[in-house]
Amino acid sequence: VISFIFTKRYLKKAVTKAQKKDGKKCKCSCKESYSVYVYKVLKQVHLDTGISSKAMGIMNSFLNDTFERIAGEALRLAHYNKHSTITPREIQTAVRLLLPGELAKHSVSEGTKTVTKYTSSK
Repeated sequence: VISFIFTKRYLKKAVTKAQKKDGKKCKCSCKESYSVYVYKVLKQVHLDTGISSKAMGIMNSFLNDTFERIAGEALRLAHYNKHSTITPREIQTAVRLLLPGELAKHSVSEGTKTVTKYTSSK
């Protein structure tokens, strides 16, 4: 099952439409997750393989945990260097510290490639 992730623009429109009706803010019942991205990567690697919702929940928890660890370590590094902004350099160092050997090398190279692609498209 593929869950639908709302974009911020769509959520903003939905909230403002609901506010116009009631005149007060509403709580959004949608949950953001990595399930769409996990599913896309799974299909790139194994076309004929599916994933259960329980396994998708585990993958989502794993990715949330990894994100929080990298962000926390990057924040700590920024504080050590007396910076108030987390830059790609802090994130890269955090990845090198948290991930083992070859996995860190591949992550850093993919991240560098992605940041270069993003800055060149601006």
